[in-house]
Amino acid sequence: MKKIYLKDVSQDMIANNLNPSVPVHPGELIKDEIESRGLTQKSLANQMGVSYTVFNEILNGKRPVTTKYALLLEAALGIPADLWVRLQCDYDMQVARSDKSFVKRLENIRKLVAVL
Repeated sequence: MKKIYLKDVSQDMIANNLNPSVPVHPGELIKDEIESRGLTQKSLANQMGVSYTVFNEILNGKRPVTTKYALLLEAALGIPADLWVRLQCDYDMQVARSDKSFVKRLENIRKLVAVL
């Protein structure tokens, strides 16, 4: 995500530069969509030709929305696959950026590169 810069405004005061405190897995949004359409998880999994167990794990944030699942969702719900893939990517980035040990690792790499 590209940061927005405004003269005389602190970066952390610009809403577009903030991340939610708790990452939202795209499965939550899919679950909301299914409920709003009055569908069941089982019926949609059957329509998509996928295992209910695996589909349920995606909806509960235990598995990622892969490109193939995104395309299946597009076919079943009419919501573009690239949206689901982008949401998964945003979720993954936010989770990675909140991992303190990983952030420390990145900082160490940046320090090494700056010396070169």
